Amino acid sequence: MGVDFALYEQLVELSRRWQPAPGARTLMLGRHSFNPQGRFARVFERTWRRAGLEGSYAETIQEDGYCETLMRRLGFGEMEAMDFSDYEGATILHDLNKPIPDELHGQFDFIFDGGTIEHVFDAPQAMRNAFNLLKPGGRFVSANGMNGWIAHGLYQFNPELVWTFWTRGAGCKVHLCRGVPTLAEADRKIYDFPDPALRGNRLKLGKGRGFPTGRVYLYYEVERLPESQLGQTVLQSDYVTKWTPHNNAGDLQDKTKEAADGRD
Repeated sequence: MGVDFALYEQLVELSRRWQPAPGARTLMLGRHSFNPQGRFARVFERTWRRAGLEGSYAETIQEDGYCETLMRRLGFGEMEAMDFSDYEGATILHDLNKPIPDELHGQFDFIFDGGTIEHVFDAPQAMRNAFNLLKPGGRFVSANGMNGWIAHGLYQFNPELVWTFWTRGAGCKVHLCRGVPTLAEADRKIYDFPDPALRGNRLKLGKGRGFPTGRVYLYYEVERLPESQLGQTVLQSDYVTKWTPHNNAGDLQDKTKEAADGRD
């Protein structure tokens, strides 16, 4: 997938809030394109100027159509690329369906997934890989299809997955979890999703509630904390709420403790 306007806007915003330290090692899952064309070019330029960035966004466009220059100009460092194959010039070859080798654990301060995990069959393993690639204090930023991407990849994802896996399954901090429509329109709505566990029930985003029917990214930013660790059990939060008062509450508590104490 490539960096379209919706992802570009989120990355520009992120660059104003957080950047890795100079010289940090940074990575993208897949090698993402960036080649804005046509009538939307002025929208990219306007977003760049409003953020107070130096120069012009047009200077970030590479002749080969990829996004390393953009990432560098935004302060995200000299990004490496990990992919299954080198057909797009990835520098690290690995199948995300399989655990990453030990020598890559804790190597990266920033990882960007601009639409790769939705194409990996073993998505849980791919997410565990993302966790293991991160240094403590590092950030993982992901944008994969949430709605309107039927037949694009193997999956579409939900906010529940973000909060349940990254907070309760991995002990990380979720800084943002939002729905971002792909339309390059100034008045489009961005949807910020709270943790369903704090509500005790599922988020209501279906028909009649104004949620877009077109393409929407599930965009989120996660920080691996010094104490973060992968657990063994991930349970959907609203079911946990329903199960806890019943006869297997002790088993559920044991499973929750195992998740907190577990190691990958």
